[in-house]
Amino acid sequence: MPVPWFLLSLALGRSPVVLSLERLAGPQDAVHCSPGLSCHLWDGDVLCLPGSIVSAPEPVLVPTHLQTELVLRCHQETDCELCVRVVIHLTVHGHWEKPEDEERFGRAADLEFEEPRNASLQAQVVLSFQAYPTARCVLLEVQVPAALVQPGQSVGSVVFDCFEAALGAEVRIWSYTQPRYKKELNFTQQLPDCRGLEVRDSIQSCWALPWLNVSADGDDVHLVLEVSEEQHFGLSLYWNQVQGPTKPWWHRNLTGPQTITLNHTDLVPCLCIQVWPLELDSVRTSICPFRKDPRAYRNLWRATRLQLLHPLGWRLDAPCSLPAEATLCWQALGGGPCQSLVPPLPRENVTVNKALDFPLLKGHPNLCVQVSSWEKVQLQECLWSDSLGPLKDDMLLVETRGPQANRSLCALELSGCTPLLSRASTRAARLGEQLLQDLQSGQCLQLWDDDLGALWACPMDKYIHQRWALVWLACLLFAAVLFLLLLLKKDHVKVWLRLLKEDVRAGVASRGRAALLLYSADNADFERLVGALASALCQLPLRVAVDLWSRRELSAQGALAWFHAQRRQTLQEGGVVVLLFSPGAVALCREWMQDGASATGAHGPHDAFAASLNCVLPDFMQGRAPGRYVGAYFDSLLHRDAVPSLFLAVPVLALPSQLPDFLRALQGPGLSHPGRLADRAEQVSQALQPALGCCVGPLGTPETGREMGLEAGDGT
Repeated sequence: MPVPWFLLSLALGRSPVVLSLERLAGPQDAVHCSPGLSCHLWDGDVLCLPGSIVSAPEPVLVPTHLQTELVLRCHQETDCELCVRVVIHLTVHGHWEKPEDEERFGRAADLEFEEPRNASLQAQVVLSFQAYPTARCVLLEVQVPAALVQPGQSVGSVVFDCFEAALGAEVRIWSYTQPRYKKELNFTQQLPDCRGLEVRDSIQSCWALPWLNVSADGDDVHLVLEVSEEQHFGLSLYWNQVQGPTKPWWHRNLTGPQTITLNHTDLVPCLCIQVWPLELDSVRTSICPFRKDPRAYRNLWRATRLQLLHPLGWRLDAPCSLPAEATLCWQALGGGPCQSLVPPLPRENVTVNKALDFPLLKGHPNLCVQVSSWEKVQLQECLWSDSLGPLKDDMLLVETRGPQANRSLCALELSGCTPLLSRASTRAARLGEQLLQDLQSGQCLQLWDDDLGALWACPMDKYIHQRWALVWLACLLFAAVLFLLLLLKKDHVKVWLRLLKEDVRAGVASRGRAALLLYSADNADFERLVGALASALCQLPLRVAVDLWSRRELSAQGALAWFHAQRRQTLQEGGVVVLLFSPGAVALCREWMQDGASATGAHGPHDAFAASLNCVLPDFMQGRAPGRYVGAYFDSLLHRDAVPSLFLAVPVLALPSQLPDFLRALQGPGLSHPGRLADRAEQVSQALQPALGCCVGPLGTPETGREMGLEAGDGT
């Protein structure tokens, strides 16, 4: 059942709850100001060019606060548009500069200094307005009389009527002066739609506006448009970006009612929805319902890409603006976390989809960029992934410059920044004097330099080569001494090698002989029976390998590769391969002998028996099987006659009736005391009884087992 989480009809953001709106007559913009001020609105819109901040040598007017109010601009009684009124509060910024020659010229200088203090102030204030898909900039001229000019004091406000906007739209407003003396003010507001205002009789677009609900159902998001049948409307999905223009993503002209389904992976915080009737000059209603959705932020980071540009640039590509900051860090060759470098990158919000430059003199493969959000590293990219080659074993020296030409050097390590010439037990401290000499002789590469300090990358290869040279020299000396001892004690060495060989054989005997158990997984009960047999054999001095216990290795390596590795290891250690015959195994053998190796390709990825036939059957056909293989079958599930004659070249024993012979064949001659063989056979037989009882059913008689084995063989 879909659960509605958001309605387009709700007023969002900082928009006020409006019951009734003031009406403005006529389409012209207007401006008025507080008592005592004079203001004028330039005709037409102007270009939005904030420029850079300049210093103010004397008091100037600057905007300090923005307020908005919703009003209606009406052409007729029932033909109105929603409009945003902007109130700008102004303050005197800066102080008068005092003349340097005031004391020298006395009162005359005072009179000249007081003259500008009595002058009025004039400012040009720019208002920039953006609401998808429109943008405007207007210029206001404001003049303040001298009586109101007090540095740091508010002089009043200017009111602009007004910017038209669509119902439900998100509007952004900036204000600054020309020239600009302070950082521009900005204000963002989500406007209500027709349901949030009592304007349905005044705004014609509200008479037949499509209503939109957003609901979630599992991994899907539904956009439900509640409109009458045969009503035509437009629907647009777009990315509303603070930095840069909006990006259309999806647009359709539809006929109601409609339900649009989005996958949850398409959600990002800046994904907005706009809907409007397909009528002339209809109002578009916009909403951005996913701003606070945690899934939208997870999807945004998955879609974000950090690129390092040649030679010293970087760029963060994302569909939306990100609440993140970027830092430069140093990645050591030995691994560990990337250590932040402050400076040179300032810790401030990242501008997405814009190429930025590193404030560096030279690039280095160990320099990386980290993008963090809420103190968590989200992305990291290193320069070595491009054209500078792999990571280097260089030591980064951090030079800090203080007042009065104070200078300190430390080496960046995983434990922190270690001062050179210190007594710490780190590599940088031990090589402190050599690193200082390298720095003074110009062997270190300067990466960054300014008034605060510098960064140097010093190569450490030569010190590593010196250490390895000493190690190799010690190894050569040890090998020479050992060789001389062997020449002097040749007879004793022969005796020692003979004893070592005997100890190895005794160790193999104590560990038990290796046995590789191969079977066909006919059904779950038979697999349980095989597991019981393998577990019982492990209680004896046997080391059993079976694919039932190695499913992870089978998935990773493949059945054929796993069998090859186990067979080679088992035979190299003098072990034995056990072929456990069942109706399914007999059918696979006959299928392989008739159709060749291609017949085993249709079986599951965990079927080691089917894969093993590619090696097992050639061993039997070429006479290499005796001494390496032992056959077995459960006499309650299969008759001996069902076993293909090719496999009778090795012992094929019935279980549990021939358990003593089976165990003797597994353990090999001389590896088990004859008196204990019967006891061990009894233990294995008791362990098999519960599992055998579950398997006795349709295969319970020898005749049935023989028939099933033959039918499986004939059906190929």
